[in-house]
Amino acid sequence: MRRLAYVFGGLAAAGAGTYLVIYLYRWQWQRAMICGVLLLVVEVMLFGLVVLARLSRIEERLRDSDRRQRETAARQDDALARLRAAPGPDEVAGGTREGRFRWLDEPAERTYVFVPVLMVAGVALSGIAWVVQKVASATARPAERRLAGRLAVLTAPDPAAPGDLEDLPPVGAPPSPRRAARLTAVGVVGAALLAALVVGLADLTQTRAEEADESAATSVVVQVDLRDKSMDEARRSLAARQVWERCRDSTSVPLNHASLGDLGDGLYAGVVRPALTDHDRRRLRGCLEDATLERVSLTVVGMGDAETDEE
Repeated sequence: MRRLAYVFGGLAAAGAGTYLVIYLYRWQWQRAMICGVLLLVVEVMLFGLVVLARLSRIEERLRDSDRRQRETAARQDDALARLRAAPGPDEVAGGTREGRFRWLDEPAERTYVFVPVLMVAGVALSGIAWVVQKVASATARPAERRLAGRLAVLTAPDPAAPGDLEDLPPVGAPPSPRRAARLTAVGVVGAALLAALVVGLADLTQTRAEEADESAATSVVVQVDLRDKSMDEARRSLAARQVWERCRDSTSVPLNHASLGDLGDGLYAGVVRPALTDHDRRRLRGCLEDATLERVSLTVVGMGDAETDEE
């Protein structure tokens, strides 16, 4: 589904960019702006798709990181449990512990003079030992956990875990030379195409000084079509003259002596003096055929040079 969206967005962007260049070449600014807005919308859509894909990959990496952290914590707890279950220094080879108070194991018939004193001292020493044990346990747990965390790296991975360590890429490995060369080639080709597009558009749309036409005037025949059937001929004539007056300033030389006459059936003829060059003709045609009025479209039927005796 994501690839289909990329293909659709790429085709839409290519079409909008192509027509943007075409309308810029034809000097049809309204249509060019519409295509530019469409191209911008498609680019934002593609950018959003790329960002969503990147966020999904980041989310997957976070889930994998959490899973690895849980596995590491499990190994750490296992190592900590093994450390706590290890035999102490006071255990003998047979598994029994030596008595801490050997005098309690002797026969009860014997009596000692210092038994009460020893009992009181034992109680006091037991209290002190209890305090020391609590302090030692409170201070020894972080050390044990740190030690277990260090030993967790050396523990064997879980056999039930999916994947193989040999399939994982090495940490910090640089990209392959083939991939680096491919990225470099794509960057160079993209930069060359962008430069060619900019230079081509600048050459096609710039206003340059051209040689004057030897003809006396240029005649233009325009077809005016109304998309709303309820509009009358007065509306058609008004629309034709409105567009014609607006386009008189679209050429490099202002059309001071330019008239427009009605030929009937939606056809209008205009005479432009002095004669227009090829570049000015393209600009005037683009201005007349551009979508500037609602429910009205103008089409240039013909454009040619007129001699001095022609009107």
